[in-house]
Amino acid sequence: MLRPRSPIGVTPEGVASAVTGYVLAMLGPRSLTRALMAAPFILGGLAALRAPDEVAPAAETVGVPIAEQVGVSAESVTLVKFNAGVQVGAGALLLLGVLPRVASLALAASLVPTSLAGHRFWEKSGEERKQQMIHFAKNAGLLGGLLAHALDTGGRPSVFWSGRHAAEQATASIADAAQSVAETVSETVSHAYHALPGVS
Repeated sequence: MLRPRSPIGVTPEGVASAVTGYVLAMLGPRSLTRALMAAPFILGGLAALRAPDEVAPAAETVGVPIAEQVGVSAESVTLVKFNAGVQVGAGALLLLGVLPRVASLALAASLVPTSLAGHRFWEKSGEERKQQMIHFAKNAGLLGGLLAHALDTGGRPSVFWSGRHAAEQATASIADAAQSVAETVSETVSHAYHALPGVS
């Protein structure tokens, strides 16, 4: 049976192959680690948005002073909602691979007050102290993973390497240009000298 040809030359087999390749690319190691890293933030952020009053007392001791230090006046419930919104939004971006480095930094910034407010093991004792210390250590591990994601260039040269490479290229270009000018001046002076009367 004859199949109608696409006006742009794309066959169904080609579309299927492209989709399959895209899906396989999306399921790579970086995508898996992004999903694992983003999941607790999305779930935790949604939980905080549903019941911000339950988290507000803990945020009162950390979130409000931090907000006042940066010149922002807000209630603890508002800060909880804002922090939860950042975690859900940045977590979704990280999960989808959209601006993953920026999303990782945003999640890292939101994790610090969350850990300091929610897992104050140094104020506890006994079994509760151990449990809060474990949760704090887990958050510290998440923070390290987020910073690693923020520094991951996906195989592309980093900003620092690119800047150093550009500086080296500029220095080499300037040196080549200076050498060329020096050779030109030397040749000009030599020709002018030999053009003087009585100079062979």
